[in-house]
Amino acid sequence: MALVKRKLYQRLLFFLVFLPISGVLCFSELFFIKEPHDATVMRKEAVILDCQAHGESPIDVRWLKNGVKVLESERVYLLANGSLFISEAENRRGDKSDEGLYQCLAQNKYGAILSQKARLTIASISSFTIQPMSIVVTQSSVARFSCKISAHPPPIITWEFNRVTLPLTTERITVLPSGVLQIYGVQRSDAGNYRCIATNIASRRRSTEATLTVTPAPNPQLPQRPRIIAGPQNISVTLHQNAILECMATGNPRPIISWSRADSKSIDVYNTKVLGNGNLIITDIKPQHAGVYMCRATTPRTRNYTVAAANVTVLAPPSLVEWPESVTRPRAGTARFVCQADGVPTPLISWLKNGERVHSNGRIKMYNSKLVINQIIPEDDAIYQCQAESEQGSVLSMARLIVVMSEDRPSAPRNIRADTVSSSAILLAWERPQYNSDKVIAYSVHYVKAEGLNNEEYQVVIGNDTTRYIIDDLEPARNYTFYVVAYMPMGASRMSDHVFQHTLEDVPVRAPELSLTSNSPIDIQVSWQPLPDKLSRGRVSAYRLSYRTSADNTVSQVELPGKKTQHLLENLQPDTIYLLRIAAATSVGWGDQSAWTSHRTPKASSAQVPLAPNLHLEPLNCTTIVVRWQLAPRNSASVQGYRLFYHEESQPESTPLQLRASDHTHTIGGLDPRKKYHVKLLAYNFVGDGYQADQTISTPGCVSVRDRLVPPPPPPHNVYTKTNSSTAIFLHWGRPAFTSSQVVNYTVRCNPVGLQNASLVLYLQTNEQRLLVRELEPNTKYEFAIRLHIDQLSSPWSPVVYQSTFPDAPTLSPSNVKVTLIEVDTALVSWKPPEDPNVAVTHYTILYATRHAWIAGEWQVLQREGSITMALLENLKPGHIYFVKVSASNNMGDGPFSQTVELTVRADLSSGHDPRLPRGSTQSTAFSDGFYHLDQKSMTGITVGVCIAFICIIICAFIIVCRGKNRKLSAVKTNGEGLSTAAGAGHLGSERQAENADVTVPMMSQEHFIDSKGGTSLIINSLGPVQSSTEKKEKWFSFSSNMKKDNKAAQSMRHGAASYHPGTTVLTFEEELALSPDQPSTLQALLWSPGDTEGSSNSEGSHATGDSGRYSHDETEMTNLSSGHSSRPPSLSAEDSGDSDCSNPAEEPLELIENSQTDRSIQSYCCQQEAQNSSQSVLSLQVCGRVPECV
Repeated sequence: MALVKRKLYQRLLFFLVFLPISGVLCFSELFFIKEPHDATVMRKEAVILDCQAHGESPIDVRWLKNGVKVLESERVYLLANGSLFISEAENRRGDKSDEGLYQCLAQNKYGAILSQKARLTIASISSFTIQPMSIVVTQSSVARFSCKISAHPPPIITWEFNRVTLPLTTERITVLPSGVLQIYGVQRSDAGNYRCIATNIASRRRSTEATLTVTPAPNPQLPQRPRIIAGPQNISVTLHQNAILECMATGNPRPIISWSRADSKSIDVYNTKVLGNGNLIITDIKPQHAGVYMCRATTPRTRNYTVAAANVTVLAPPSLVEWPESVTRPRAGTARFVCQADGVPTPLISWLKNGERVHSNGRIKMYNSKLVINQIIPEDDAIYQCQAESEQGSVLSMARLIVVMSEDRPSAPRNIRADTVSSSAILLAWERPQYNSDKVIAYSVHYVKAEGLNNEEYQVVIGNDTTRYIIDDLEPARNYTFYVVAYMPMGASRMSDHVFQHTLEDVPVRAPELSLTSNSPIDIQVSWQPLPDKLSRGRVSAYRLSYRTSADNTVSQVELPGKKTQHLLENLQPDTIYLLRIAAATSVGWGDQSAWTSHRTPKASSAQVPLAPNLHLEPLNCTTIVVRWQLAPRNSASVQGYRLFYHEESQPESTPLQLRASDHTHTIGGLDPRKKYHVKLLAYNFVGDGYQADQTISTPGCVSVRDRLVPPPPPPHNVYTKTNSSTAIFLHWGRPAFTSSQVVNYTVRCNPVGLQNASLVLYLQTNEQRLLVRELEPNTKYEFAIRLHIDQLSSPWSPVVYQSTFPDAPTLSPSNVKVTLIEVDTALVSWKPPEDPNVAVTHYTILYATRHAWIAGEWQVLQREGSITMALLENLKPGHIYFVKVSASNNMGDGPFSQTVELTVRADLSSGHDPRLPRGSTQSTAFSDGFYHLDQKSMTGITVGVCIAFICIIICAFIIVCRGKNRKLSAVKTNGEGLSTAAGAGHLGSERQAENADVTVPMMSQEHFIDSKGGTSLIINSLGPVQSSTEKKEKWFSFSSNMKKDNKAAQSMRHGAASYHPGTTVLTFEEELALSPDQPSTLQALLWSPGDTEGSSNSEGSHATGDSGRYSHDETEMTNLSSGHSSRPPSLSAEDSGDSDCSNPAEEPLELIENSQTDRSIQSYCCQQEAQNSSQSVLSLQVCGRVPECV
């Protein structure tokens, strides 16, 4: 039985201990998967604000606009996943406008959380706030125009000269994105009208025109010192944006412009470049780029220069460096949440409970970055969020408070009372609870200052063996509030009644610090600051001022009322050292006097020396003080410099520091904490030293930490991080020195910077001093902290170190690509960044081309920086269809292109459009690699088209071959019936001409014979084939014409020829008896290699292509491509290109194909004869002259 009871108690204890912990670690916490982000849309455009929450169902989602619930309508409603959809964004005035700050509120049974704020802006562009102004400049000097306009999103600024767009950058002209046009080395041709063009997705605006007048330069030109006419201006730039510092100078000779930093740090060469003739542009700006930049214009080969400076402030959105953690607390207990954030400007921290702002009251206190909830009640069980907010945005982090309930808890302690013991101690006493007092294991004493707001509450835990406690670390003369709580293992009691008590006054801890100056040689002005409450320990009722000369021990005293803070000592001796000290008193008595402070009165002289400066000292930290001063308003003497003296109290005076007359501040470092220092400052001139100002100051203590009974071990040190890849970071750290060799374990905390969900913090355990953290997100900045565990003790977290993973190449294409025609020849393309938050985009690539260029793979290329999501497509050709696509890239690679968007540019016949070439355009032509730049739909269309064309070619070839066989059979039949052997004379003519021709068989000599095999009309002599008289006139058109002209020459040839009908063409050849050994025979010419012939034909029929290997699709190339080999022999191609007369386009392809072999043989033979014998007959020369090249 005892064993069963023991097991039952063990299980009960297990559940009682584990369930509260599991409530924190294992409950289905509510958090956001997607949150809304800032968006800029056009009016009447649809927009979706993302919001997806994860947690235990059901989850209710609501939307707030400027803190007020969004009402759903037909135009504005929630999607199934919780996102907000606005079908037509409006920018009307008043409540009807959709512009504003939106937040998503998600709630389940555990509580509610609020998303970050997202600003919805309707794209707009206002009128110009600064218009370009007309100017007159001399030749060879510089000119500058500027314009300024307010627009969302920021516009693209371009300039026009006499209504023609200027290039962004040339050797003399620079256009800054800020709206400035710079022209160096002005020429007479630069005179004219200039105007500024601002374009964004909303509209396009043109400024008024400004006239540039150029006057002749004086001759000779006189030297001029360098002068900066447009220097850099102080700017504030958001993180990862671009900063532009303008610097434009003039002079003769032209000055050289250089840049440097005022803090002597080197300028980042990787993110910084010079734009134009001296402007500095910083891309992807980071915190280390902040500082003062100086532009220096120097005359070449001289020391003449001028400088202009500007401060660059880098604005950073809020990011959390310490976030609250979920806790489980018993009823009537105390919960503390801590939250710290960084950012520029410094973000403000506020707290939310279930999405609503938390306000301070008696139980709930907010101070610095902490939220403290005392005397927890069941209603405090909720989700709490820390919100850090600034002008740059907001970030939230959440944690849950779980309240553990226990019915068997004690009642509150009774009859609490407080008695003052001294100025810093109060005795607190109480009685035990009336119920369950035997189960009390400890008491908790709480006390807080009664005056003021948000005072920190202190807590002291004592054992259950006493009901009295003395709080002895209180401030004198202060009112305090006290209460007591009783604790048992499973919870705490309600708090006791509150009791108020005040501490007694005490004598001041120390005396005020004196400040001494002299207005004349016979007086000393003594002043001091009232003591702080901690030092006065009550109300100061009187001061006692003592003084004497350094040579006299007689002390004079002056008692002053407690409200005075200055006193003038008069009738003193000139040029005498006086020693002064002061003491303060309360109603209890006098405090300690200060140490003697020395001061020398000025000399009694009529010389004009500087008066004493107004001196102010301020402790910067426990080892540093800042000295500030200003000359007295009544000072009329000149000042050459200052001398600064300082030394620790009761120590000898040190050597003075020499300061310039322009200095008004100085920092003194290397001091000791909690020490009093005496500082003296005087001005001097050529006459001598001026009146001096003396003051004392105490340095504060560096650290004030309460002693602990068991101090924790020190944290790990020298934490080192290194990025391994886009998903892994390596950590290494040092182990603190221990006297024992106990086993040490480490916990590594890892999370992205600015994490909003505390449950996603990664905790890794290891017993080594190194760790590779894997499975991280790309392009994400992580923070790491390490603590060690030894002998059931845990060290504090080590200092946080930061490291970013490498980015991945973009995997998504830009979304929402739109192309809008804004002018006859200009279009605006806009897009949204890829929807991948972990991928940084450094630049965008825009490809656009006409339909013909797109098919050929020839694209026009534009590139824009990663912060720009718009581009202008200029000089478009009217009457063409353009295809546009965009891709995102970074240093790790290029992302995919977006879907191709079509743009139709209408022909503008009325305007007489003259497509001008862009001046200085940065566009370039790119050729696609294969089908890399073609999307899937385009590839499918091209494949289907090619297949259809190929099938048509096969069908046509089949029909042609069949018809050719029939024609051959017809020719054989004609010969068999005794018709003319030239029945196939229409070989290269039209089919109609071949059938109706009246042909007579000619008389042939012994040197000629006829092909008797049939199927052809080829006549062959001893040297090769002879063309029939009815050969196609178009093919040998020139030859036939020349034969008519040279008919007599043909009749006088040595070899006889058969007589033909009038108008027929006779082809004869001169037979050479002597041939060279290398000269091929006639038979060899007839049997020329088919492979070579085909290669020649293919070479002739080849076409120039781009890198893609695809043909240009004009009409001629399409004809050649569809017919395979060239439809005509090379001689005819050359003839067509050279002569004005062209062959009949209706000729039959069949006849061309049948005679191709004969034509090639003739061509080969003619080329051989042309090379062998230059004294051929006129006829032979004419034939060979038609062959453009030898094969």
